[in-house]
Amino acid sequence: MSGLILALGEAYSLIIIVYVLLSWLPTDRGILKDVNDVLARVCDPYLNLFKRIVPPIGGMVDISPIFALLILQFGCGLLARLLSGF
Repeated sequence: MSGLILALGEAYSLIIIVYVLLSWLPTDRGILKDVNDVLARVCDPYLNLFKRIVPPIGGMVDISPIFALLILQFGCGLLARLLSGF
């Protein structure tokens, strides 16, 4: 069970990273827009929790995904350890 939690955490982390990298590209039409829309539905509910707390640096650079990934990795690791009995 703990392996599944770690794998799901890694998969979601990868999805967030792809979403963040895709935000640097113009995604106003075509397949990139469709992929971006799907990833936004998957990632935005989680990322928005951190966007409320972590302000952008200089008003432009959003570092909230870094904190979101750190918390996700820490939480999955902790949950996996708890489920496996340390």
